[in-house]
Amino acid sequence: MRTAKSKPSAQKILANHELVVIAAYLAGGKATYTDTEDIAVKANEIAPGRFAWRKYKGQINIETVRKRLWDATKPEKGGYLIGTERGGWLLTQAGLKLCKKYLHVVKGNKVGSTRRSQREQTWIHLERVRMLAEPAYQKVSSGRLTSVSPVEAERFFRVDDYVVGAARKSKIERSIAIFNSDPLLGDATKRLAELVRRK
Repeated sequence: MRTAKSKPSAQKILANHELVVIAAYLAGGKATYTDTEDIAVKANEIAPGRFAWRKYKGQINIETVRKRLWDATKPEKGGYLIGTERGGWLLTQAGLKLCKKYLHVVKGNKVGSTRRSQREQTWIHLERVRMLAEPAYQKVSSGRLTSVSPVEAERFFRVDDYVVGAARKSKIERSIAIFNSDPLLGDATKRLAELVRRK
């Protein structure tokens, strides 16, 4: 008698640094910086015992989770996250793709609600108003993407030649994550990010 094949578990098909990316997504890291402890709890839910102490199996080893979060920021490990232990963790576009591909193997886990402070909500509102008024957005929304200058694209993200490396990437990825589902800014943000990255 043949038995139905069971679906592979998250523990079997994902590396530890990929599991914490999925956990970050489930904890709300799709759209806002998420705390290491919230991610650790989610990671333990989707892969029980994988991030536990060797001797005390019922306890989450937060240091192990931290290490895997840092791994997930490295380009050679996929560049799935940006952030810090103090400021929290946010998924990059690569991280969102990973989650889209593997979320189906994580059973019974609901995506955490995005909790934003009043200060962050105010910043998002003001940033949205500013971006909608930028010449780069005006050009993209009227179908003139090719006429957007590199300086205009950078100004849209508040970056310039002095904002380089991880700081530059972080600002761009944060804008994409926050405005990804915005009906006006979602697509424009991604298109303008490509222009800035090409520079």
